[in-house]
Amino acid sequence: MTAPQAARTRPELPSAPQRQARAVRLGARSVAALALVSAVGVAGFAWPLVAGPGSQVNAHSQDAPWLFAGLLVLLVGVVAATISESGLGPKAVAMLGVLAATGAALRPIGAGTAGIEPMFFLLVLSGRVLGPGFGFVLGAVTMFASALLTGGVGPWMPFQMLAMGWFAMGAGLLPGPDRLRGRGELLMLAGYGFVAAFAYGTVMNLAGWPFMAALTSTVAFDPDGAVPANLARFLAYCMATSLGWDLGRAVVTVVLTLTLGATLLKALRRATRRAAFETPVTFREP
Repeated sequence: MTAPQAARTRPELPSAPQRQARAVRLGARSVAALALVSAVGVAGFAWPLVAGPGSQVNAHSQDAPWLFAGLLVLLVGVVAATISESGLGPKAVAMLGVLAATGAALRPIGAGTAGIEPMFFLLVLSGRVLGPGFGFVLGAVTMFASALLTGGVGPWMPFQMLAMGWFAMGAGLLPGPDRLRGRGELLMLAGYGFVAAFAYGTVMNLAGWPFMAALTSTVAFDPDGAVPANLARFLAYCMATSLGWDLGRAVVTVVLTLTLGATLLKALRRATRRAAFETPVTFREP
């Protein structure tokens, strides 16, 4: 057998899976900044459930959300600047602008209609393809842009930006970004979107719950109440006010992921390959 014949009859070995490019590679400073803002965010969301009746925070229950909101604005800005310094190049900025504008335009489609919010579906898939660092910035920027578009600017906006950043970042942290494809990946993303839709609604309830006066409702936050009593009030508040909305958001996210997810994932991955985010830009003489 000649050498060309042997080459033709030799079985082809399966190619190794290619590592998925990331629009933003998180460095040590970026991770530290994300950890800091997340810790402050957790405190800003959860303080009503951990502060006892004698806590000084409870004495300012109407002021605390405003203070946390102002602090979160600064911290989210610090995180965005840190991630930008770590490598948010012009191609990533262009991709960020397109996706954030698309997400902001999608949000008003279902405004006020049983939680029909297709924006969540876009952020889950974008975070999956483009990575956790890009996902966090995309979630925060998209929510900021949509708030300006819909007139939803208020003390709740920084909490929405942080929660949406977590939502998209979590999709980028899911396992198997370089190997898992097909139906299994779609089912994983649909399951994550379903759980995260409820988680987003729950943490946003925490952000607005302390503004309610205890005398107006039996499910409002009571600054003088014990932690278990306030926890029971909060669960009742979620059941009474947002359960239907969160369920609608979760179902819409699952349906869109399973029906349109494969097409959008393919488009995002093709755009990521063509953008070549991790390839340094060089200039040569003509």
